[in-house]
Amino acid sequence: MRIWAGHGRTLFRPGSGRLRLSADALCADVGHGGLVTPSTDKAAALLALHAGRGFVIPNAWDAGSARILEQVGFPAIATTSAGIAWSCGVPDGEALDRDAMLEHVARIVAAVGVPVTADLEAGYGETPDDVGRTVARAVQLGAVGGNLEDASRGRLFGIDEAIGRLAAARAAAPSGTFVLNARTDTYFSGPTGDAFAETVERAVRYVEAGADCVFVPGVVDDETIRRLAAAIPGPLNVVAGLANITDAPTLFSLGVKRVSLGGSLARAVLSTLERAGRELLDSGTLGFLDDAISYADLQRRFGS
Repeated sequence: MRIWAGHGRTLFRPGSGRLRLSADALCADVGHGGLVTPSTDKAAALLALHAGRGFVIPNAWDAGSARILEQVGFPAIATTSAGIAWSCGVPDGEALDRDAMLEHVARIVAAVGVPVTADLEAGYGETPDDVGRTVARAVQLGAVGGNLEDASRGRLFGIDEAIGRLAAARAAAPSGTFVLNARTDTYFSGPTGDAFAETVERAVRYVEAGADCVFVPGVVDDETIRRLAAAIPGPLNVVAGLANITDAPTLFSLGVKRVSLGGSLARAVLSTLERAGRELLDSGTLGFLDDAISYADLQRRFGS
């Protein structure tokens, strides 16, 4: 099995040392029979989190941020297409193609020991077969879950089209091996009529098609979130820090099972960087370092 990564990169696995990647090979063999296969135990662990009172899953954008979040103590980590895109200097929204995005996902998976679920946007392709290939590659790289959106470039797919794409994803990653999180953008780019009714209809159909969880971004009021959690026949994922700033305990009390952050952590880091840059430019002072992790501490954390 292989772990794909970038040109000349060194990846880390907790407890197994470093995986040094040559510029020629661009991968490290760690077994046989293809690319890294996911751990069924990790998929089960990720799925089990959805059965509790609720959990927060943070979104990493590179191997370093993933390692820090794992060390903080999170039991699972998601990737963020927004954070990955911004780290490459481009906007979110499929500005990176499938190969580029999955290269970043592979680095994150290889850097941590906890389950990783990948933000796969709308599946990177026009057809269900394209979506199936994307999910299959994510599985091969070691991801044990993934988000799949029902909209692309501002267009909400028809419900039958969205179900076809979701079914292809499920076929590529059977239930029990991959936690499929079906995202519906009805509150972003949905119908001009009853967004709630459309969301519930889609959620019911998506669960019937094999989704393990339903992700509804863009909801802003608590009562709507409560109604959605009650009406959707599966765990509800809501993103905090995007359209709303409701805290996780409140969301759990409303029935939400999974709280993700999207690009919020990446935005916070980039905001800190901007403030530091402005301080340096305006006054030349180093106040931004007051609470910074020390060089020695980061060397210790990333060297372990």
